[in-house]
Amino acid sequence: MVKNKIAAFLIAAPKSNSGKTMVSLALMKVLVERGIIVQPFKCGPDYIDPMYHEKIVGYASYNLDSWMASNEHVRSVFDRNLPQSGVAVVEGVMGLFDGAQKGKGSSAEIARLLDIPVILVVDASSMAYSAAPLLFGFKNFDKKINVAGVIFNKVSGESHYRFLKEAAEDAGVEPLGYLPRDERLAVKSRHLGLHLPNENKQDLFDTAAELVEKNINVNRLLELTTRTEKTEYTKQSAPKRKLKIALAHDEAFNFSYAANIDAMEQLGTITRFSPVHDKIIPAADLLWLPGGYPELYARQLAENTTMQQSINEFIENGKMVIAECGGMMYLGKKIIDETGESNTMCGIFNIATSFENKKLHLGYREIEMDGFNLKGHEFHYSNLIQHETSSPKVEVTNARGIPVEMPVFRYKNCWASYMHIYLGEEGKLEQFLAKNFGEDWQKNRY
Repeated sequence: MVKNKIAAFLIAAPKSNSGKTMVSLALMKVLVERGIIVQPFKCGPDYIDPMYHEKIVGYASYNLDSWMASNEHVRSVFDRNLPQSGVAVVEGVMGLFDGAQKGKGSSAEIARLLDIPVILVVDASSMAYSAAPLLFGFKNFDKKINVAGVIFNKVSGESHYRFLKEAAEDAGVEPLGYLPRDERLAVKSRHLGLHLPNENKQDLFDTAAELVEKNINVNRLLELTTRTEKTEYTKQSAPKRKLKIALAHDEAFNFSYAANIDAMEQLGTITRFSPVHDKIIPAADLLWLPGGYPELYARQLAENTTMQQSINEFIENGKMVIAECGGMMYLGKKIIDETGESNTMCGIFNIATSFENKKLHLGYREIEMDGFNLKGHEFHYSNLIQHETSSPKVEVTNARGIPVEMPVFRYKNCWASYMHIYLGEEGKLEQFLAKNFGEDWQKNRY
């Protein structure tokens, strides 16, 4: 049995847009610059924040979502990815207690499951001593949640921070410092959230890290959140199968859950390729087209006709394909941008996706297919122009069990929908392949 001291904490906030992501990224950068191993995690179904985490620390960031997966799986993902020494930083989602239904899937639920302390980030831009009752409420609402400290964001200066510090102390929450109001900390965003990491200037995070070192007591934060771990670390087992998997991964397609990648690696070998730049897909038994921003690269995708032909031939030959959101859009006839410009896509399905009169479609989704349940998340602004018939044996509901309109399309062994599916649980990907591709999946079992 191995005993190690590991710091682990969850960065949460009373509400969205309080600065969780900036504080999380800045802390990660500070710790990495100190030579400390940092393993990042993200509460909820978000796929962009983890890309920022990985950019900063160099390790894949794992989603911890207790609605899309079981409690046992969430604990397992956390435990098996803890560094043998270092820091685990979990970035929360929305407000601390906000979940799919009441607190289900919330940051608070994840903190309880993992038994890790919470560090609150409070937007103090229009607040002084009123922070006291706010913090008192968050600390005492659920005694199973350990609110160990608070970091204030958008503070006007030392004088302002003194009021906030006194408020925190009177509420029984340890003040750990602050980030000042600073225009240099603005992060660019677009319709699905933040711009991708390579689209924001690197000095943004350098600036944030400098401000954290100057104004936040990082050493005290680590003291408050360090614990002794008793863990037997085991090596990842060898792949169960010898499946060859082609995974689209470039500037247009890059929304992949890390646990899904792990599940793929248990079935065989992954070869990443670019529908934007490469001419053909690599040799594969399974093609996976994840979500992303294909609308931003629609012209390049349309011009790459050899790639489209390669994908069409793959599908016509009965090979297995999973297409999520942006991947599904790519397999339609065309993508239409906000100005009405249309670009031709693969044409597997008789659908088009349009950003004219765009509308937000957002929420957890559960698909029931002949007794097989599949969970995931829908998040897009495009509208579906549909002439294709949805799979008749599929029922889609939201987190409250209410039916929602989200078609699932099938052609030969190609499965496509707007949903970002979560297949990270043990055996879930195999079950999905067996359920949807039957005999053709059996052929690839070794």
